[in-house]
Amino acid sequence: MTTRTVFGACPHDCPDTCAMQITVENERVIKVQGRADHPNTHGALCTKVSRYPERTYHPERLLHPMKRVSKKTEAPAFVQVSWAEAIADIAARLKAVKDPQCIQPYSYAGTMGLIQGEAMAGRLWNELGAARLDRTICASAGGAGLAATYGHKLGMHTRHFAGARLIIIWGSNSIASNLHFWTYANQARREGAKLVCIDPRKTETADKCHQHIAVLPGTDGALALGLMHELIRHGWLDQDYIDKYVDGWEELRGKALDWPPERVAEVCGVTPDEVRGLARDYATTTPAAIRMNYGLQRVRGGGNAVRLIALLPCLTGAWRHPSGGVLLSASGWNAPFKNPDLERPDLLAGRNPRMVNMSTIGDALLQADPPIEALIVYNSNPVAVAPESPKVVKGFQREDLLTVVLEHFMTDTADLADYVLPATTQLEHLDVHTSYGHTDVLMNQPAIEPLGEAKTNTQIFRELAAAMGLTDPCFAETDEQLADQAFTPDIDMAMLRERGWQPLPIPEAPFAEGGFRTPNGRAQAAGADYVPNYESAQSSPELAARYPLAMISPPARNFLNSSFVNVKSLRDIEGEPIIEMHVGDAVERGLVDGALVAAFNDRGRYVAKLKVSTRARPGVVNGLGVWWRKLGVQGSNVNEVTHQRLTDMGNAPTFYDCLVQVEAA
Repeated sequence: MTTRTVFGACPHDCPDTCAMQITVENERVIKVQGRADHPNTHGALCTKVSRYPERTYHPERLLHPMKRVSKKTEAPAFVQVSWAEAIADIAARLKAVKDPQCIQPYSYAGTMGLIQGEAMAGRLWNELGAARLDRTICASAGGAGLAATYGHKLGMHTRHFAGARLIIIWGSNSIASNLHFWTYANQARREGAKLVCIDPRKTETADKCHQHIAVLPGTDGALALGLMHELIRHGWLDQDYIDKYVDGWEELRGKALDWPPERVAEVCGVTPDEVRGLARDYATTTPAAIRMNYGLQRVRGGGNAVRLIALLPCLTGAWRHPSGGVLLSASGWNAPFKNPDLERPDLLAGRNPRMVNMSTIGDALLQADPPIEALIVYNSNPVAVAPESPKVVKGFQREDLLTVVLEHFMTDTADLADYVLPATTQLEHLDVHTSYGHTDVLMNQPAIEPLGEAKTNTQIFRELAAAMGLTDPCFAETDEQLADQAFTPDIDMAMLRERGWQPLPIPEAPFAEGGFRTPNGRAQAAGADYVPNYESAQSSPELAARYPLAMISPPARNFLNSSFVNVKSLRDIEGEPIIEMHVGDAVERGLVDGALVAAFNDRGRYVAKLKVSTRARPGVVNGLGVWWRKLGVQGSNVNEVTHQRLTDMGNAPTFYDCLVQVEAA
């Protein structure tokens, strides 16, 4: 018996980016653990990723190339083909597309790795002049809000939350989606810190906090302005910090004075005393820290909401303390260390292909002119995760559309492909990673050889390039060579290979004396304002009369986006697709716990089991996602009712800006 240990990194779309320790026995992975010597992982993995062996060795794992033999409107039927046949046919059909802008890549964060993500794929699309993809589906509204305010996506160190005396967890179910931050928050709580959760849903995190403020979806910016109103009225400002390090203060001050607690309470669905009390706590507790997450920016005004919240520590001077400030994303800290030429943008040679927004892929597949002729999907499951899925499905069902999907399993998207190509998992390939929750870079070493005929994303795109006759030497570079090109020389690759992770040199209190990444080094407040939802009683009273309930679709605790949905042990824990509803709303509609109900609007109808629950506040229902459509009661998920309109900044989706009615199914 031979046993060895391999160092890896979690690839998933999560701020924790854990360092992993993989145990291999007789060339089979038997255990995946968090590394105890990595400060941000400290030996712990979430329940999902600790089951990586179960996912890798899943009996339904795709291990051979598959070609469709049924119509796309029929039950999916595929036959196994050779790699040679699949690559040759796909390459020939791509070469037959006369306008390369009609070739559309579609990818996101199925892996966050720089190598298996876009390194080789980006080179292929640039060489071809294929359409570009605006990758907006998760975080671009918040990212745009941070960049407009701080000059980049920057924030405080996660570990410093342990020293805060007040922590506001804003739009985050940290226990489920940011486990290692929660460890630091828990440490602060044990040492006397107060924890406040702001979220429309009474999450598992809210259960553990001292206070839960259940705002209506999309009203976070109004609450931030209300807090500013109280800071101004009571003189709870660090005027010296404002004068030195904030531009646009007088404009922001005028807006905030228009938001007294009574107005905020009416818009947000809270009480005036909740606004006053939170403002007092924030102003008089030092150090005070805010942990935002991406739920609050998935509404029309999401970018501005992030801007307003990010300005709060600038008004109180909380940034003066290492344990004060705000964190939404730390990815801006690693940006100077990433090689901007890894994907070879020079291969475009001056061309400017059209840009397609991934969040409006439903409309793009049905309306783009000239039409999309070929769609290559990797690291994503758009049929399940993209908004307004009835349109997405209809677009994918086009018989004239060549659809190629690189996958581990037959997802909803793979079911509508012409070819499904088996891809490696994180345990089977090399990659390098940055993080948006901490400030280390990590390396993932392959623990085992690829199962079956699975190939790395990089190898699949190398073979496509060769079959299309592309001869640039960059398409022959190995994954090791790509890894060596991923970062600037500031990263010691030899150390990274040996140790598995490397910290970046970031100041402990990065904005204690300003130094924001804006042109003049000052935070920018001008233009920030509350933007109401597209769909709410205030903005759309006629629509709200027909569809009076706001629906949000926060992630199910035991899945990660649409990943892990097919891991039986996790699905057994999660149960089944549900819609949570407050008892008052249920009684008003004659609905009972456990009944089959339909949430519907003009876009679609989503059927699931009702859970009458204190986790739902009055007027809001929670459709936990993202389940695969084919595991839903009627072959759909919560995106049946979401829409494709975009945010105020960042061109991002507005999943949580959605009105519905609910009735017995």
